[in-house]
Amino acid sequence: MNSTRLRIAGYSLLLLLGMIAPFFGYPVFLMRALCFALFACAFNLLLGYTGLLSFGHAAFFATGAYVTGYMVKVHGFSPGLGIVVGTLAAVALGFVAGNLVIRSQGIYFAMITLALAQLIYFLFLESSFTGGEDGLQAIPRGRLLWVLNLEDDRTLYYVVFAVFMFGFLLVRRTIHSPFGQVLKAIRENEPRALSLGYDVNRYKIVAFTLSAGLAGLAGATKAIVFTFVTLTDAEWQTSGEVVLMTLLGGMGTVFGPIVGAFSIVTLQNELADKAGSLVTVIMGAIFIVCVLLFRRGVVGEFIALYRRVVGNRRM
Repeated sequence: MNSTRLRIAGYSLLLLLGMIAPFFGYPVFLMRALCFALFACAFNLLLGYTGLLSFGHAAFFATGAYVTGYMVKVHGFSPGLGIVVGTLAAVALGFVAGNLVIRSQGIYFAMITLALAQLIYFLFLESSFTGGEDGLQAIPRGRLLWVLNLEDDRTLYYVVFAVFMFGFLLVRRTIHSPFGQVLKAIRENEPRALSLGYDVNRYKIVAFTLSAGLAGLAGATKAIVFTFVTLTDAEWQTSGEVVLMTLLGGMGTVFGPIVGAFSIVTLQNELADKAGSLVTVIMGAIFIVCVLLFRRGVVGEFIALYRRVVGNRRM
């Protein structure tokens, strides 16, 4: 009962903070953090609940962003339709990539996903529709459903928050469904799940595709927020950042990726002018400290502490 109340309190707090945040913080910064929080939640579904470490998730993030930006700018799509098309493009890429890599495991899986992501990166670099090194610029925000003026930062913030909540609740529903329980079983003991009659590869492909689609949704939303897309979204460093966000916040926890994403984005924002190129070094140091001292991540350690305290009280 206590854990149920704690979860309800957590969801209520998340919703409350999301609703009042633009009155106390800079909306564009908050929207960037929400996009990366959704990206981290998508990655956590794959790593934290399925046990698959991808070093190439930036490919899906960038695919959603580029396709959305291109459709909105060149073909005049509305921002809502552009985000849908960009997300579907990431889903399609995730399905194809998943079928190619899913039979490999461990470090081989990670390296193949990294190699595929680099192929996508060079595809975006050489393609004319992406703008190459210049990227896609001046993507119009336009209006959503012909009513909401997305040129207004506060209005756009609530749209982004709604998109984030949709992705977050979808991830939560997935991990608490029978499908999610099978994913956890695969993570814990794949041979046993296989012996129970589950088509392990099929479950992995669905999880990979869903994770890729949500990553594409995050990238598509970010393209509308910032009105431009660059190769930075497709670089391997972006894949590394989402790994750091997930591990820092707490792999395999619902709220961990959100905490990790907001922490990293805040640090990057605060240190950009003060530390310059040393930001990468500082991020690496944080990663080392997290791995050595906070193996469960911030949220994971809090949950473990809560369970110890509650367990001692019951004793």
